[in-house]
This record gives sequence, structure tokens and C-alpha cells, in this order.
Amino acid sequence: MTGPRWFSQPYPPEGASAAEGIRNQLGRPELDLLTILVRESAQNSWDARIRQSSAPVDYRIDVWTVGPAHTGAWRELLLTGAPNADSFPLRDTLKRASIRVLAVSDRGTRGLGGPTRADDAVGPDRDFVSFIRNIGEPRDTALGGGTYGFGKGIFYLLSKPGTVLVHSRCRTARGAYETRLIGCTLWKSYVAVEGQVQRRYTGRHWWGDTSSEVVEPLVGRDAEAAAQRLGLKPFGPQETGTTVIVIDPSLDGLEAPEAADYLGDVIAWHLWPKMISTAGNPPAMRFSVTCNGIEHPVPDPRTTRPLNMFVAAYEAMVGPEGSNLECLKPKRHLGRLGLVKRIMPPLEPTRASRMVDVEDLIHHVCLMRPAELVVTYHPGPKPPSINQGYAGVFRADDEMDDIYAKAEPPTHDAWNPQSLERPESTFVHTTFRRINEALDRLLSLSGVARPGASNVALGAASSMFSGLVGGAWGIGGATAYSKPGSTAVRRDKSNTEEVPGRRGAGGPVPTSRKTGSVTTDPAGQMPHVDGQSFAHGPGTVDPGSPTTRRPRVLYVGDPYYDDRGNASVLIQEFRLPVPGPQRVRIDLAVTLPGAGGRETDPPIGASMPELIGWEDDTGRLFTSDPQMIEGGDSLWRAVVRPAPDTMTEIGIKVEAVKAP
Repeated sequence: MTGPRWFSQPYPPEGASAAEGIRNQLGRPELDLLTILVRESAQNSWDARIRQSSAPVDYRIDVWTVGPAHTGAWRELLLTGAPNADSFPLRDTLKRASIRVLAVSDRGTRGLGGPTRADDAVGPDRDFVSFIRNIGEPRDTALGGGTYGFGKGIFYLLSKPGTVLVHSRCRTARGAYETRLIGCTLWKSYVAVEGQVQRRYTGRHWWGDTSSEVVEPLVGRDAEAAAQRLGLKPFGPQETGTTVIVIDPSLDGLEAPEAADYLGDVIAWHLWPKMISTAGNPPAMRFSVTCNGIEHPVPDPRTTRPLNMFVAAYEAMVGPEGSNLECLKPKRHLGRLGLVKRIMPPLEPTRASRMVDVEDLIHHVCLMRPAELVVTYHPGPKPPSINQGYAGVFRADDEMDDIYAKAEPPTHDAWNPQSLERPESTFVHTTFRRINEALDRLLSLSGVARPGASNVALGAASSMFSGLVGGAWGIGGATAYSKPGSTAVRRDKSNTEEVPGRRGAGGPVPTSRKTGSVTTDPAGQMPHVDGQSFAHGPGTVDPGSPTTRRPRVLYVGDPYYDDRGNASVLIQEFRLPVPGPQRVRIDLAVTLPGAGGRETDPPIGASMPELIGWEDDTGRLFTSDPQMIEGGDSLWRAVVRPAPDTMTEIGIKVEAVKAP
């Protein structure tokens, strides 16, 4: 064999597809190129898994700048026989001072095996020609992720010169291992002058062994030697799989390390079903991302908000809590649905979450086919509070896979019933109707609120009840009527009392009338400050007694939500400013709209908030209630598990501990 060279495809007499038409087959997707790359390439890797093996598929993305030791080989090998720069921009790319590449690799897959010529690929084993030669082949993998065979076009779209190298290792028909290496360019059709004759070319080019009538991949030792010169990672002796190297990738304006971080997030958002272990089985795929040899973590969906909610919904879907969705006319089982609802802190949206239209609230159902690759996140009705969210997972039934697959565009990121004929369109329409019906049931409060209570989702009550707290400082479904910083000063029983921590527009708020959250009981004897009762005795301040400093609670900041493991909890920070040992205990209640305000007894079947523990400033958690605490400047946190669909009221009571 002579050295590898480029071969440019001329138009044959019977015609051929122009490169521009092939590049446009992905249409105008809403997702960015890096996201499409992850989705399409991982789908290809999953479909190429070795089904006889229980080992997971290893999928990785590496971004690096070709080092000085290999730059010369890239230019020498990949410029030989290349067309002129006007019709082949790779020439200019390789002449730059540095060459950046992005490689997508899978291992534990079949590799690109089968015949290397399209006219020889008449059997089922035709991975090589499907990826390298042919365009738009129908799906040949039962319950696979791919449908159109257009997904490989993303590699060319991502490359600024439209060029990739494909390095693969497969098993031959005789069972031997074979390494293959070939280059491909998909750019623009053009006309070249050859002597006195003009000739049209399709814009498709291949780099490899041009010694025969059709350009062939480098194979065996030739492929391994060229890969070594280019600095590509070699395959193990019995390792199979494929690496696609995108030359000069477009990173959407991101620096390479930023792009690596983003790719890790994209993997988590779009491939999380393959990252979780189910029914005692290990994850189906393993993922990694590097940039110039430095590992960039891929978030764990079980511990990363809000993906952990979708994981919980998936587990509900496959378990007894899941529900079957049915179409009645014509009768057909559509699939399984799992839903979870949680109190949760507002989200900090990321670039990857915004790409799937997830901002600060989770109100989405993840749609997937049996291959368990994310199709899209279908938005449902928004919950009434920023501190509530729900997530769902719908997985199509195996028998329905072909129908949902036909409803997808080439990028596999939607189900479009309008693209189907009846009755298939009816099945997809009904799927969305059944999902919406389940969401309506999830968001209803039937059986939770007492008779006469409002049917408004109670997590929204902070905005409805802002007048109760003298301003909308209660957050989400949690409020502490113990306003941060509030103390009461009792001069004597007949005097008006001040609330230093609560000031209206004109100064201190007197308790002789109802103002905001400061009220007086009907007898006029016991003022209430933000839900706390003050009287002579433990837990009050009596400046009239100069020799006694009674213990008190100083609330620090508003209550807020936080994540502890897979649960969202409510935190109220506080201090005990008076030194000495003191005993604190929690006083929890809920507020139900229309039910007369404060509730300490739960309705039948409902839950009440409960104390998880008292956390000191070192993070240690004490679970007894009451709890002995040493007063002083230390910051403490009351950690509370709120009750769903309520406003949780937190009160902290304190009393001095008498010396023995």
C-alpha cells in the first residue's frame, strides 16, 4: 500500500447527494450543536453495545490541543492529496499554529465492522458502511435509539472544516480483531478544472488507502501505525469500539475547559437514565469528560438537583407506585408513568438546563422510549409556589416503540403527533392527555385539607398570606411567624410594648392593635410577636429586673430551604445570646388558607412538619427535643422536615436550666 491520501467524490452519471443536502438533513434544531453531539453519539454507542455482554458501555469525550510531538504528523498525513483550500478548508486548519480536536469514544461496543464497500454490504453486519458510506439508512436495531441514520451528521456540523477521523476496532467474520482508520470530510459541492475539462464534485471526501478503485480504510498494522503517529489512544488487544475525532470543533464561544464542564452537564441531563443502577444492576453506561488530560466531572444524577427528582420519578415508574397509561379507542397500552412531588429550594438554572427549558422551577415529565434515552422534558402546569416542584418519567411500551420513533424529528428531541396518520397520531395525542390528567391529580389536594379549606395549592400561600407577616418575607411554603430579630420588651402589664425587630413605615409597631404579624389576644393580656407568645416566665425578656437576664431566642435571617441528601428541609438559624445552659424545644405548626389560620393537629391522612434536629456551627446534628444548648455567640440551626402543601410555622422556645 502507498501512503494514505484524500479521494474526492465526483458526481457519477446516475447522480449523487451533494454535501450541502446531507449537512442540512438535521434541519434547524432548537438544541445547540454540543448537546446534539452528546445525544446522537451516545445513542449510536448504545445501539452498538455488545448484547451478549453484561459489562457497561464506556462513553467518553476528550478535548485537547495536538502537542508539538504530533503536529507534524497531522500535517504530513492529512494534507497529502488534499484538494485546494477553496473547496477544502482543512488545509488552512492544519496550517495554524495549534490544532484542536474533540474525540467521542465508546468501548464495550461492536466497533464499525462488516464490509467496507457499500455494494458488498448486503447482510445485517454493515456498521462500517452505515456510518462511513451511506446516508439515511432505516433503523436496524430493535428498540434502539436511532431511526433516520442522520445523527452522524452532527460530527461534520461541529467540525469547522467539516472533517472527522474515525478510528475503530471490530471483530471480523472469522472472529479476528481488526483496527480500521479512515478520514471523512463533508463540506460543499464544487467544480474543479482538470486540464481543459471542468468536473463537478459532491463535496464528500475520504482519506485512506486509495490503491484500489474505492478509497478504503487503513487496516491492521497500517491503521495502528498511523494512529500512533497522530497521537490517538490505541485499543487493547481484545478491545472493540469506535473513536470519532472532530477536527477543529466549534465550541459555541466557550473556552475548552468551559466546554468540557458544559459537556459533563449535558451528559447528566440527557443520559441520566443510563447512569443509574436499577434493580441491583450496575449502570448501563459509564461517562467521562477530559480537557487536555484533566478530568471534568460528570454530575451524579442521584445527588444533583433537580435530576435526583427525575431519578425518583423513574424509580416510581418502574415500581408499584407507577401507573399504566392506556388509550381506550383504539385500545392500546401506551407505557408507564411515574411522578414525584416535593418541596424544594428554587433552582439555579444552568446552561444545560436552560437548553431543555428548565429554569428555576421543575414541572416537567421526562419522555423516553424503551431504549431509555431522554427524548425531551415535557413541561406541565407550573406549581403555585417557587418552593414546590414535581418531576415525572414516561417510558413508552415496547410494542409502541415504532410509533413514538416515527413521531420524532431527525434530532429525536420531540414527539410530534401531527407527523403521523391515524390511529398512530391518536396514540401520541392520548399520551399527552393522560400525562396531563395525572399531573392534575398530582397537584390537587383532595383528602389533604380539612373541610372548608381552600383548594389552592398551599405552597403558594406565602404570596396569598403576605399580609399576615407584615410583608412578603415568608418564603415559598415555609414561613416563620417568629420574625428574625424580633424580641419583646415588657415594661409592665399596662404599658404598650415595642417590637425592636419589626418596624412599620413610621417606626416601632405597637401591639395595642393588630398590625402585620403582631397581634394582641382578645383579653389584651398576652401579646404575640410573629407567632411567639411573650409573658413573664422562661423565654421572655424583662428589663425591669436588672439582676436577671432571662434566656431568649434571636432569630438570624429568614427561614430557607436546603437540600440534605435527597430531601429538602427547612432551616431556621438562631442564636441564644444570653450565656449559660438552656433548654430549647421546637414549636411547629402549619397554616392552612381558609381553615382558621394556625393548625397543630393534622387532618386525617395528612402529615405535620417535624424536627429533624438541631445543628451546631460545626455541622453536628443533635436529634433530641428538647435539647440542651450552651448560650453565647454560636450559630445554631433548627432543621425541619416541612409538611407538603402547607406553610410551615417554626417557633423555638427556650428556658433556663436551673443549677442543681
